Amino acid sequence: MNPDESKKIYAPTKLASDDRTTLGELKGRVEEFVAERNWEKFHSPKNLSMALAVEAGELMEIFSWMTEEESANLDKEKLIHAAEEVADVMILALNLTGVLGVDAASTLWDKLEKAKKKYPAEEWRDRYE
Repeated sequence: MNPDESKKIYAPTKLASDDRTTLGELKGRVEEFVAERNWEKFHSPKNLSMALAVEAGELMEIFSWMTEEESANLDKEKLIHAAEEVADVMILALNLTGVLGVDAASTLWDKLEKAKKKYPAEEWRDRYE
């Protein structure tokens, strides 16, 4: 069993799921949403990166002043709020990758490979600095 399979999963809709939805499909849905509203003209890399920082701040605000234990055991209302803020961050990040012409999946994959070399598991297991 995958360690994450034992965790509760918040899934508000059955329209999509992590195990069957591609990044390409998500990017396409974000592009469609933006195009339907004619917002492309507002979505410069500068504006999107700033909006991304704002949404990340809104996510952080949910957890401010919580203990580690409280942050890991959110009530349903706070879990929904956190999930929606994570979605806002993801929407903006996917939108930014589209505007920049970045392949999100390959870039993420490459970044993880770089991180594996920078932080070898044998050396970094159970520590952070």
